[in-house]
Amino acid sequence: MGKPTGFLEYERLDTGHRLVADRIKDYDEFILPQNADALRLQGARCMDCGVPYCHAGFVAEGLSIGCPLCNLIPEINDLVYKGDTEEAYARMSKYHPFPEFTSRVCPALCEGSCTLGEHELPVTIKEIERFVIDEMSHSGKIKPRVPGIRTGKRVAVVGAGPSGLACADLLNQLGSKVTVFERADRPGGLLMYGIPNMKLNKNIVLDRTERMEEEGIEFILSAEIGKDYPVLALMKEYDAIVLCAGATVERLIDVPGKELDGIATAITFLTGATKELLDGRVSEINARGKNVVVIGGGDTGTDCVATSVRQGAKSVTQLEIMPSPPKTRAPGNPWPLWPKVHKTDYGQQEAIELFGSDPREYLTTVKEITGDESGRVTGVKTVEVEWKHQNGRLIPAERAGTEKTRAADLVLTAMGFTGPERTLIDQLELKTDARSNVRTEADSHKSSLLPVFAAGDMRRGPSLVVWAINEGRRAARQCHEYLHTR
Repeated sequence: MGKPTGFLEYERLDTGHRLVADRIKDYDEFILPQNADALRLQGARCMDCGVPYCHAGFVAEGLSIGCPLCNLIPEINDLVYKGDTEEAYARMSKYHPFPEFTSRVCPALCEGSCTLGEHELPVTIKEIERFVIDEMSHSGKIKPRVPGIRTGKRVAVVGAGPSGLACADLLNQLGSKVTVFERADRPGGLLMYGIPNMKLNKNIVLDRTERMEEEGIEFILSAEIGKDYPVLALMKEYDAIVLCAGATVERLIDVPGKELDGIATAITFLTGATKELLDGRVSEINARGKNVVVIGGGDTGTDCVATSVRQGAKSVTQLEIMPSPPKTRAPGNPWPLWPKVHKTDYGQQEAIELFGSDPREYLTTVKEITGDESGRVTGVKTVEVEWKHQNGRLIPAERAGTEKTRAADLVLTAMGFTGPERTLIDQLELKTDARSNVRTEADSHKSSLLPVFAAGDMRRGPSLVVWAINEGRRAARQCHEYLHTR
């Protein structure tokens, strides 16, 4: 695919970012618009691999290899190089319903498995995907796809996050009448309220869901199944139900002082910031003029850092209990596995520019959160750790003499998620696995109670947007088959 000698002639060229001094003043997307001619040459770098792992879509040793959606990446790259953006979009749409989302928020698992990346920088697959979808969107060439036939079957999808949207999209195209129930006031799940606007503009989410409505999908918002809407009524009214409610139970900090005012989960903080942007009402939880401590070094922690910077934080510190990843692949992390390497993301770049140093402190954990007489957070006590083997497991051990107390007016916990909420699971008496997810058989999305299916983080556990989309589409196919073969 591409130009046979392209990877020898052209170096990788990433689309630039807006200057930090400018972008921290607003919540607009920080990635600059792309140059069409430059992106076509990037498509030429695709090597015509004998075995292209970029779209392999499987897991080995707990790490992803290639795109979980099995996107036709070499073909798309070739078509972009040849200047046929419309056909590139047509190929992309065969397996991927939401490139406007993944081209902005996915860590690019495909690039981690690019054959070119085995010995030099991989193809800019993610940039090419964004180029294709943005070109098609801006030119007005993407039209609603209204199904030509209807099967007469009605399906309820619970949750309008990436898995729910993907499930609803495919079921609708297969002819079912789909209703999506979402407890938030806008569709999108974490796409709307868990990912900041500077990474994914919310108009993109709303535009996509509006097109889904034009295609025949109904969205019922501010309706929490099991509370606002009886789940038993859902069972009677619909031929099948697909649960895509996510793994929304955040891991909470359990140290002395955890009850103090001024401690918030990452999603609570990020949701408030997005609502403030969209609705114009100042969030009660904000970083303005405060010393902020973010507990957690992942992508959500980074989003908290970037949001705190934009809100005018006095200082930002990001604590991570794990060691810093290596700069290059470790011996036990070979290609084509996803590379676990150190990176400085947009939030850290902004904190470095503003405060003069990287906000991350590795191998550090919180021992206590301190407060004043009014019950308000004033500081965080930390200690450095080292990881040791004990009874066949790695555990963090405190390093004596490394205790430290730092000022904190706002503590944000970004320590991941533990699983789905129990309301629907308990009301439907569904079986769960050891991690509290809805239990299904291997390679199946059928729950222990038919006609109820489950998909996304609610079934798989906390994961990436691209895996959630994969789950939603798989569940849709199985639900469709069930409805038409029983």
